[in-house]
Amino acid sequence: MNELGIKPKNSGIADLGLGNVAMAYWNLHPSELVEDTINNGEGTLTDTGALAIDTGEFTGRSPKDKFVVYDEKTKDSVWWGDVNNRFESDKFDALHNRMLAYLGGKEIYIRDSYACADPRYRINIRVVTETPWSNLFANNLFLRPKREELESFQHEWLIINAPGFKADPKIDGTRQHNFAILDFTKKIILIGGTGYTGEIKKGIFAVLNYILPHEKGVLSMHCSANIGKDGDTAIFFGLSGTGKTTLSADPNRKLIGDDEHGWSDNSVFNFEGGCYAKCVDLSAEKEPQIFNAIKFGSLLENIECYDGTTTVDYTNISKTENTRVSYPSHYIDNAVDPAVGDVPKNIFFLTCDAFGVLPPISKLTPAQAMYHFISGYTAKVAGTEMGITEPTLTFSACFGKVFLPLHPTKYAELLGEKLKKNKVNVWLLNTGWVGGKYGVGSRIKLSYTRSLITAALNGELDKAEYGTTPYFKLNFPKACAGVPSEILEPKNAWADKAAFEQTAQNLAASFVKNFEQYASAANEEIMAAAPKVEVTA
Repeated sequence: MNELGIKPKNSGIADLGLGNVAMAYWNLHPSELVEDTINNGEGTLTDTGALAIDTGEFTGRSPKDKFVVYDEKTKDSVWWGDVNNRFESDKFDALHNRMLAYLGGKEIYIRDSYACADPRYRINIRVVTETPWSNLFANNLFLRPKREELESFQHEWLIINAPGFKADPKIDGTRQHNFAILDFTKKIILIGGTGYTGEIKKGIFAVLNYILPHEKGVLSMHCSANIGKDGDTAIFFGLSGTGKTTLSADPNRKLIGDDEHGWSDNSVFNFEGGCYAKCVDLSAEKEPQIFNAIKFGSLLENIECYDGTTTVDYTNISKTENTRVSYPSHYIDNAVDPAVGDVPKNIFFLTCDAFGVLPPISKLTPAQAMYHFISGYTAKVAGTEMGITEPTLTFSACFGKVFLPLHPTKYAELLGEKLKKNKVNVWLLNTGWVGGKYGVGSRIKLSYTRSLITAALNGELDKAEYGTTPYFKLNFPKACAGVPSEILEPKNAWADKAAFEQTAQNLAASFVKNFEQYASAANEEIMAAAPKVEVTA
């Protein structure tokens, strides 16, 4: 058995239980990983130089197959339920051994990396992968140690990623053949039966979502963040389709990161060293920063090229709507290095309200911020291509429910403490409909939304006169430069006032109904910020 590459001193395969592999490639250069992928027949180069691969059966995460080991460390601290499924410690050990046996005789790839750009919270990660392209993903998404750091590298967390290993539920205790399992005591993540690379990055995100709030007093966040010319940090929370990536990608501001961050006593810092962006309908006009980052070293997933070419057709979603690309942060021209900023001055909760009830922008009190943070609301309009106009409510606690090992109120209370201590402005930004619900009103123009964000960032909205909405009791500015004043107050923008009243009551009732699952753990301050629903006899 040989070990090739930059291998840390006093560290070997035997230490990982992998002494019988055919070859171990340590910390290969991206060009070597690309070459091995092509030689293995597992990928091709596109005309921009990016490597294109297929992840196989799974083209997205499988939340029902994510497990956490239930033991003394986790039994009273983890939020058990549909998000965090229990897994027995002895079953984990047995599955771990079966994965090690599976990798015996194979060539494997090892990547030493770390998470958290603030060195006070850095965790070192060793990633063992079955395929070279999974290793390239880890190189792109995690932070990359310097060569001299690699020579003395010691890992704290270990990830073993084997897409070709399929579990047997009867033997292994999994739900089906794919799985992602976290053991917080042994500090090991096992991923098998799925080639979807996002499981690697979200495994570590879940780890940080436990360690940082529970043990360090740092708020972990599923958000993007950027910095203005004066050094002011802004944070953008939002579910898919709300405009988080688009609105945080501002040519006048520098990017800290696009997805995962921590908020400490004196900093906001990126967890990652790269970006994992959606590619559907991507173009140089819509998203120039992402489009231009797709070059040699980038990894495209589940895309299709135009017939007879190596040019990607980003409109082709025949394999999945979740086409993706990963690349290191330095592929973005205005990325901050190191990816650390000061505590935020402004936070934006982005929601695409297809019901036209929420104002284009409203300023939240700390209590409202905690309530809306736990709610994590947006609305999706499904199947618009087929003419279906019924919007679908979506709530995802803390704008990332599926990644939370702790109860959502833990994150919300920590958010509230930081807001009060630092006097941060929190804005609820509706990027959805005004003047009526979907099918009646119109989608707010992106130019209006950008004007509202600019006014919030430069302090103009601090001087504005405010009104208050019914039911949600949201404070909205009555005027903003570059935005028609008639759309700022939702009810006034509706022609049918009775229809607004009914729609607003229905949405408020949906908020209250959704929050019932968290109410027993929420404090009085948070509960007082709930929307008020009129009860009719």
